[in-house]
Amino acid sequence: MKTIKLTKMHGCGNDFVIIDYHEYEKAGMKMDELAKKVCDRHFGVGADGMIIPNCEQHDKTADISWYFYNSDGSTAQMCGNGMRCFAKYAYDNKLINKKSFSVQTLAGIIKPELLDNGLIKVNMGKPILEDKKIPFWGERKINVIDREFDITPVSMGNPHCVIITEDDPMELALKYGPAIEKHEYFPEKTNTEFVKIKSRMEIDMRVYERGCGITLACGTGACASVVACVLNNLTENKVKVNLLGGPVFVEWQGSKDDTNQDIFLIGSANYSFFADYLL
Repeated sequence: MKTIKLTKMHGCGNDFVIIDYHEYEKAGMKMDELAKKVCDRHFGVGADGMIIPNCEQHDKTADISWYFYNSDGSTAQMCGNGMRCFAKYAYDNKLINKKSFSVQTLAGIIKPELLDNGLIKVNMGKPILEDKKIPFWGERKINVIDREFDITPVSMGNPHCVIITEDDPMELALKYGPAIEKHEYFPEKTNTEFVKIKSRMEIDMRVYERGCGITLACGTGACASVVACVLNNLTENKVKVNLLGGPVFVEWQGSKDDTNQDIFLIGSANYSFFADYLL
C-alpha cells in the first residue's frame, strides 16, 4: 500500500485536491487515473478537480505551470476557482516567492495576485468570442428537451454557454445542463451557466460544468456570464456574481465595440484539510 500527502482546498465551495509533483510520482499512477480516484466522493477524498503544480516544465514566459484534471479524469484548459487555490497554495508552500506571478495553463498564461485583504485577483485574460475558437458551431438559439433558449457562447480558454433567464437558474441547470453540455453545437462539450439579473451590478448564476456536473462555483463561468451580460447591455462592467458557494467579483471594461479587454476575477481561496491518503 502507498501513502501520499495531499491538500484539500476550495474557492466558494468549488473544491480541489492539490498534490505536489513528487507525491504524484510516488503514487505510480497516470494523472487521469489518480484524479478519478482521489476526486471520487464515495471512495476517495472527494473534489471537483485535481491540481498538480509543476515547477520545472513550463514556458520561460511563466513562473510556474500546473496540471489540472476534472473529477472524471478529463483535462480542463482553465479553472478560475482552482487558480485562486493554486495561487495561495504555491505562495504558502514557497513554490513562488512573490504575490503576483504568472502560470502556464492550457488556456495560455494566467496571472494571479494575492491581495492584502486575503482575496486573490486573477487576470483571466481576454474572452474569446469567435465561434471557431470557442469552439461553437450553431445558432444563437438552442433547442434542448422541451425548451428553446437564447444563448451567448463565450470561451475563457474553455467553452461556455451562457443563458440569461427569469426562471430559477438552479432548476434549469439541473434539468437542461446535461443535455447542453453534450449538444452538437459544442464539439468539445461545454460548461453551461444560467444567469438571473438582480441589478446592473449583481447577478445570480448556477452552473453545470463540463466533466463535473453541478458545482458550487465556477470562476471561468462567472467571467463568461459577466461578458455575456455586458454584451447584452444588462449589467455594468463590475459585477457581483452570486454562486451557490458564495460570491465572487468580476471586472471587465469591454463592450460590444471593444471586446479586446482583460477580465479579472476576485474571490477567496481556503484550506479545508491536509491529509495522508492511502492509495
